[in-house]
Amino acid sequence: MVARTGRRRLVGTAGVAGLATLALGGCQTQVSNGYLPGAVSDTGRLVTDLWIPSWIAVLGVGAITWGLIIYAAIRYRRRKDDDGSLPVQLRYNVPMELLYTVIPVFMIAVFFWYTARDEARLVETNTKKDLTVSVVAKQWSWDFNYVDSNVHETGVHTELDGTTGKRAQMPVLYLPVNKRVQFVLNSRDVVHSFWIPAFIMKMDIIPGKTNGFQVTPTQVGTFQGKCAEFCGAYHSQMLFMVKVVPQNEYDQEMARLKSIGNEGLIPVNVSREEMVPGDIQKIPAPARTESNR
Repeated sequence: MVARTGRRRLVGTAGVAGLATLALGGCQTQVSNGYLPGAVSDTGRLVTDLWIPSWIAVLGVGAITWGLIIYAAIRYRRRKDDDGSLPVQLRYNVPMELLYTVIPVFMIAVFFWYTARDEARLVETNTKKDLTVSVVAKQWSWDFNYVDSNVHETGVHTELDGTTGKRAQMPVLYLPVNKRVQFVLNSRDVVHSFWIPAFIMKMDIIPGKTNGFQVTPTQVGTFQGKCAEFCGAYHSQMLFMVKVVPQNEYDQEMARLKSIGNEGLIPVNVSREEMVPGDIQKIPAPARTESNR
């Protein structure tokens, strides 16, 4: 009976190990990226390079901790010949207490240093840029000002009702590949968050405060963008598309926007009532304040 039970456990363990192997083999790319999206920007690569070693260290500590727990449970389990007496009681163990104090403090200090270093890199905006895009968030869409080309793209709320073709109605942000872009982020109404998951970078947009960051797209393609801060009834539908294209295609898009009358930049403090197609030129420029200098 005991032998049969042991065989069942062995077969069960082998089965679980086999399923785990198949699962890991089927998602090798995700495991290698720490289950993050494949990085298509320099910021994404920076975050991934911090994320993966951090999880390796944490999993190592977890394996050691669980190993010690399991070892103690098996090694010092109660046996049939135990007389019921308690083991030797110790009030303290200085070497062990020092070990349990020094190692966590050291790990936290290392995590803090690398996190602070990479966070400073992510929000640093003094690096020489190739172009500037002013992003204006609004309930529940986006306006994109291409500052260097003096043109804009205006977005309207795209209601997702289950029908096809809705993606084509979303505002599109064009970016040239391998060019450093500085995003200037402002909100026209409430708190939003500018998020491009494939870039592995997002930043809150707060009314009355200008935020910003720089990023270099490193891969041509079409990616999804969205608001990552609950901003009202249609927050989940505050979407946009990002097209990373070669420089010549980017220049063609800038020329197209100019040809259809999207010349000029949309001010941040425009009210919803003023955002009428064709009346962009009539909108007065915003007053110069500390937040938009």
